[in-house]
Order: sequence, then structure tokens, then C-alpha cells
Amino acid sequence: MVVSNGCSAPQRKHRVLQEPLKTDEKPDVRLDNQLCFAIYAASHTVEQHYQTLLKAQGLTYTQYLVLMALAEEDRVSISTLASKLEVSKATMTPLLRRLEAKGLLSREVHVGNERQKVVSLTDTGRSIWTKSCSVSSDVFARIGLTLAEADEIIRICAKISNARK
Repeated sequence: MVVSNGCSAPQRKHRVLQEPLKTDEKPDVRLDNQLCFAIYAASHTVEQHYQTLLKAQGLTYTQYLVLMALAEEDRVSISTLASKLEVSKATMTPLLRRLEAKGLLSREVHVGNERQKVVSLTDTGRSIWTKSCSVSSDVFARIGLTLAEADEIIRICAKISNARK
């Protein structure tokens, strides 16, 4: 039995609307033709592969992102790091605490501003980061993406992310 969702059945699997619908026309709305669901499902799959590969380094996906951000720019404020990772400062605090407990980063009071802390990779953190640098290419291989395909997806995702700014 097929349950109707109040939308017309699709003629094609993927249909991109190129012109506005007429008032009496029902949109072709299904999970398999929704950008939001495609991104959500792909993100979930990619993150699962990262989690699996990062276990060997004792890292979660989010911890890996923090190390990557600090490898790109070390000695940054918590707010700068939170902004770069697009999370709140409240989210950063417990995450940084766990990484600091593992000896992967340090938090120090900012010279000239006692209320602000600066986050830095430790030598151990930099070593773990270096060991996990191949994870991205390993994920691409696991999901069957070429470097060119991965670059194109990254470019499109950046375009989408920048649309809200």
C-alpha cells in the first residue's frame, strides 16, 4: 500500500524546479529529491567513516576538527576557534577540556586580557594530528570519491554555507 504525502508522484527520480509552480500544481516533494536530506544523509555517512578511522588515534570527529583548525592556525582564542568551527563557545569548553586532559592542547590566559584564553596544540597534539592527516583521503577512498569529485563537493558545500553569511 502506498501512502500519499499530499504531493504528486514523481515522473523522474530527481527533478530540479527551474520555474515557479503554477497555483494548481503540486510540488514533487520526496526524500530522494530533497537537497536537505541528501546533504544530511551524506554528512552522516561521511562522519561515520571519519569516526571509524579516527578511533585508531583515540579521537572523535569533533576533536579531529579542533586539531585541524589549530594545525591551520595555532594560538587562537576560544571564540575565534568556535567561530571557525561554527559552534558556540559553550560547546567548545567541554570539548577543549577533554582534549586538554588528553594532553593534546593547552589553554592559557591571554596576555593583556585575563578574561580570554588562548588555545594551542601541544607537541603530542601536533603528533596525533600528523598521524591523522591521511584520514580524509582514506574516507574519500572508502566512499568511492576521486579527489576531483571530493573537491567539487567541497566547493558546492562552501557555496551553500556562504549563502547565509
